[in-house]
Amino acid sequence: MDDAVHADSPARDVAAAGDESRGVSPDDVCVLIPTLDEGATIGEVIDGFRERGFTNVLVADGGSSDDTREIARERGARVFVQSGEGKGQAVREALDYVDVPYVLMLDGDGTYDPADADRMLEPLARGYEHVIGDRFADMDDDAMRKLNGFGNRLINRAFRFIHGAEYDDILSGYRAFTTESIRRLPLESDGFTIETELAVECVKQGVDTTVVPVSYSARPEESETNLHPIRDGGTIILALYSLAKTNNPLFYFGSLGAAAVVSGGAIALYVLWEWIQYQQGHEIMAVVSAAAVLLGVQLLMFGVLSDMIVTLHHEQRQRLERISRETDRRDRER
Repeated sequence: MDDAVHADSPARDVAAAGDESRGVSPDDVCVLIPTLDEGATIGEVIDGFRERGFTNVLVADGGSSDDTREIARERGARVFVQSGEGKGQAVREALDYVDVPYVLMLDGDGTYDPADADRMLEPLARGYEHVIGDRFADMDDDAMRKLNGFGNRLINRAFRFIHGAEYDDILSGYRAFTTESIRRLPLESDGFTIETELAVECVKQGVDTTVVPVSYSARPEESETNLHPIRDGGTIILALYSLAKTNNPLFYFGSLGAAAVVSGGAIALYVLWEWIQYQQGHEIMAVVSAAAVLLGVQLLMFGVLSDMIVTLHHEQRQRLERISRETDRRDRER
């Protein structure tokens, strides 16, 4: 597997480098915190980063009905109210306020530790473009309900199977990335599917991505979650499948084609059984069966052709990137 999408070894490297000097200056980092009714926790989150020298804190508020915005401003953060709804919309709009090379993004609910900031940023100094914080590496026992934990692991396995990358925790809200890399990703998600879309686009666009272990704490009792496990989990699964259309078309169109062939075959067997047992014909069902099988075969062929095109596109992009790097290297040597 390509190093850009294989995260096991880099994660171990980062863990071993935890005591090294900071490679990214806090002055070059914007701490981005999307919020919605996080008045109970946002103050401590901002204080945690400012105590560590991260003074550029940007709060993207989704229209909180509590005192989230007031507390954030009192603690020295820049605050803006997003025009639309959802975390994805907040992230896209926040990029207009970022004028530094790096972004460190996390939720404002107090579940992520500001002390992990250096660990998240260190890979960026080594050339990575996107860093994901693995919550499962150090998670409090009561930080995640069993249903949520099962859903997270199921989604991670589905991502690994569909998109072919090992990111360990694609739903993690603790992210670090270069401003340049995030701006070249065509993000469209509005809600909690933004983390899923980020992971998929990193694979699709060849963004150098790694995973580091972070701690994950239980949400404070006075803070209410905005996540709905069943509804949002289903939305994320659908997003994973939908995004495979352009990243893994063989799986996307192949699965649809296989479903059509199986359905057509099942109808054909029923028609045949009725004819053998009762000499009763089902002409319309026979036509539907033939049409389903024909459609399925066409979808399978289309999936194979699309996968060939995507593979050639990736190879061409890699060649262009190598040429660009070699050109830059020669220019520096002159």
